[in-house]
Amino acid sequence: MAERNVTLESYALEQVRPGHVVGLGSGRAAERFVRALGARVGAGLAIRGVATSEATAKLARSLAIPLVALDEVESIDLAVDGADEVDPQGGLIKGYGGALLREKVVATSAARALILVGEEKLVPQLGTRGRLPLEVLPFAWASVRRRLEDLGIPGTPRPQPSDNGNALVDCKVGPLADPAGLDRTLHAIPGLLETGLFLDLRATIVIEHDERIEIRTPGGDA
Repeated sequence: MAERNVTLESYALEQVRPGHVVGLGSGRAAERFVRALGARVGAGLAIRGVATSEATAKLARSLAIPLVALDEVESIDLAVDGADEVDPQGGLIKGYGGALLREKVVATSAARALILVGEEKLVPQLGTRGRLPLEVLPFAWASVRRRLEDLGIPGTPRPQPSDNGNALVDCKVGPLADPAGLDRTLHAIPGLLETGLFLDLRATIVIEHDERIEIRTPGGDA
């Protein structure tokens, strides 16, 4: 763990190199990074971006950040995103913004992942904020709903679908004693496409405090 007197977005920009393919996440912290990256691109930095949501893609285009599809590149050098919960082990819950499936694809395709959060996102256990997002095949929602009720985590679909056209579902949860076990159980439900549990990402977590950032790396070195 280390501390720096810089902003979240400036630290993230330090990690970007000319020629990088950068995963562009969703949410407020990620938006700050995308805007800062756009300024650097405008000043001559040559990178390409892979957006995790249509909203992020729209913002990136407005800033003249060159975008590519995931199947147009061999790899992603750095994925920069936010999170809705971060536990002491670096486990995450993501998806309040609805882009969890694309976010997980991009993050797990990247050589490095950087997660930018405010200190209010830190929790002692995943599930503390009471909400776990899922992405579900619409055809399967009725059967998935019954399975979720059997597990004691009833789900409520959101009015709007995901960018992929799938149902976004919020499960009511409490602090999770075994997030990995629950993730395995959920992934075994036919038609449940993805969960908001990001447990093995080994990301660098950058936490914004009042006038400093705290950097937590998977190996413990900043």
